[in-house]
Amino acid sequence: MRRFAGACRFVFNRALALQNENHEAGNKYIPYTKMASWLIEWKSHPDTQWLKDAPSQPLQQSLKDLERGYKNFFQKRAAFPRFKKRGQNDAFRYPQGVKLDQANNRISFPKLGWVRYRNSREVIGEVKNVTVSLSCDKWYVSIQTEYEVADPVHNAESMVGLDAGVTKLATLSDGTVYHPASLTKMHPLHTLQISQISCRSQTAKYTVQQG
Repeated sequence: MRRFAGACRFVFNRALALQNENHEAGNKYIPYTKMASWLIEWKSHPDTQWLKDAPSQPLQQSLKDLERGYKNFFQKRAAFPRFKKRGQNDAFRYPQGVKLDQANNRISFPKLGWVRYRNSREVIGEVKNVTVSLSCDKWYVSIQTEYEVADPVHNAESMVGLDAGVTKLATLSDGTVYHPASLTKMHPLHTLQISQISCRSQTAKYTVQQG
């Protein structure tokens, strides 16, 4: 796993170095399609043919991460992409090809085979992508899935009218008054709760057991 993470870091850093050289020469940003052709060349070169030992998809995902970093920079949503350092955020991602055997707590990765993991929760839905990351000398697997959720049904037993105003944001027919300030104070907590629920429903993390 360390070799795979190292290969992904190497591909990211080398592509970033070439992008920097291209920028200093006064040229425009090189898109992913061109960077993908670099990867093919590197695998064929004697000095970097060891990249063949790593799965292709995670290497390609590293280039897509770099492309996403540039797009975020161009749109002023993030800082300029920086080189990755060994031992910091070591990870690699599979967009497909992963097999999951929940009954036996094991998962299979291309070019790695079956690996046992410690299950923290049941995986529900179709697996969309899997990220393997190193943290505190332990490997973790984050599985992102997609599944349909039924719309919640509110069994209302009564109706209430609403009158919107300026000084009073909303007044209900039962006499309840909502002021703008009170809603503003409630909003951050409400958003945080929704965000937490959303994250919990989409991504699960598992500990990989080596050996």
